[in-house]
Amino acid sequence: MDARSAKALSKDDWAKMAGDADSIFEGRCFINGEYVDAADGGKIEVINPATNEACGTCAAGNEKDIDKAVAAAKESFKAKTWRKMAPRKRMGIMMKFADLLQANTAELALMDSMNMGKPISDCLNVDVPASAVNIRFMAECIDKMYGKVANTHEKALNLSVREPYGVVGLISPWNYPLLMGVWKIAPALAAGNSIVLKPDEHSPHSCIKMAELFVEAGGPPGVFNVVTGHGEEAGQSLALHQDVSKIGFTGSTEVGKLLLQYAGQSNMKKVSLETGGKSPMIYFADLPDMELAVSTAYDSIYANMGEVCNAGSRIYVERAIYADFVDQFIAEGQGAYTPGDPLDPETNMGPLMSAQAQKRVLGFIESGKNEGAKLKFGGNIPTGLESGCFVEPTMFADVNNDMTIGREEIFGPVASIIPFDSEEEAIEMANDTIYGLCASVWTSNVSRAHNMAKAIESGMVYVNCYDVGDMTFEFGGYKQSGNTKDSCFESVLGYTQSKSIWYNLG
Repeated sequence: MDARSAKALSKDDWAKMAGDADSIFEGRCFINGEYVDAADGGKIEVINPATNEACGTCAAGNEKDIDKAVAAAKESFKAKTWRKMAPRKRMGIMMKFADLLQANTAELALMDSMNMGKPISDCLNVDVPASAVNIRFMAECIDKMYGKVANTHEKALNLSVREPYGVVGLISPWNYPLLMGVWKIAPALAAGNSIVLKPDEHSPHSCIKMAELFVEAGGPPGVFNVVTGHGEEAGQSLALHQDVSKIGFTGSTEVGKLLLQYAGQSNMKKVSLETGGKSPMIYFADLPDMELAVSTAYDSIYANMGEVCNAGSRIYVERAIYADFVDQFIAEGQGAYTPGDPLDPETNMGPLMSAQAQKRVLGFIESGKNEGAKLKFGGNIPTGLESGCFVEPTMFADVNNDMTIGREEIFGPVASIIPFDSEEEAIEMANDTIYGLCASVWTSNVSRAHNMAKAIESGMVYVNCYDVGDMTFEFGGYKQSGNTKDSCFESVLGYTQSKSIWYNLG
């Protein structure tokens, strides 16, 4: 069902579709163009965090399944069925792939909503269309990756060309199952690689469906393979595999460090990481629009239940406007997001992704109270939603960088507002973190904005806005937030390696 038809569905319509999930949600691995059970026959129960009930299963893939998928990818790369296909033909397949994603909007949206609790309206209006746009952008890059000709002497020719790595292993997270899967697979495919995708076992179904749609679009079998399973089994096996030339990963900093170790233990494969964040939002007294500033602040931490690597989780406010900012945040932010049934199109906040995640976030809230931060609203499980993994949107004031909630990535809807007195103090506090993914500066002073943007140790800085832009904006961080760029032309180049060729013409 396409986007237009899907957006017309009611809560009851979505509930009826959810009741048929067993027939919609394919949970087997997808290897060499076919659905296959795990080699050992194991299955993992996928839990809907809104109800804590099963919404399907996925294969419990392990080393045997990874071996099979890598072999299929290696054979397809060796046969050149994808990488040597005419660029315009590959572009056409990628474009049709994007079309098929949109033609299956309802099914993909339902999968992500039930797997991880994302509001169905977010899936319909953000995740699926953004995924299609990303695939089309990467398709357009295929015939725009140029090599170089060096200026050598007349009896030599020195070329630098870009080539795909070969077999690329990709590991995607649960918080944006479809979209983050696309952020990995689209540039890797555009660069000409054959891939094995290991989606998170909590939210695998939309990624499995994607592989089927790629083949339906004309993609050769073996080019796009999916193996589901636990990270410590399937993910580790993929990262250690001698025939995998590169790993692309989005997820926690902790797991990212393990992948670097696995690369060293195996074949020194390249590893691209997009990991955690603790992003600072810095509001000066001369900010141009208080209403926009406040709404952006609560949107940046409550959207997607705060389960976003670049969530604006540290909100620094200059003391001259601190009290007014806090009051306005309470007045507007407290009711801006209401937890509810994710399959209700009116719901804008779903549950956290698991009972474990709920427990973790509630633990952070307790630490905030115990360490002296002032809880202004939220902090509890919403009344009437106790059977799911819900946490109320929560806001603390008078936080400082020494508090746990001011330092650690919470990955939940918990805002921390922190006062500051000077530009120098704001820079020092913003940079006082192991992370460096994203930041925002709000001021009417152009010189200050420029100086702050240069001084903040972050891969992305927004001025008087947050989390906007398009794929000309390179997504990626500094420090322990990762080492790569996603969702941009640079990400396609990141799935290629350069080769120098010297011709002796004498």
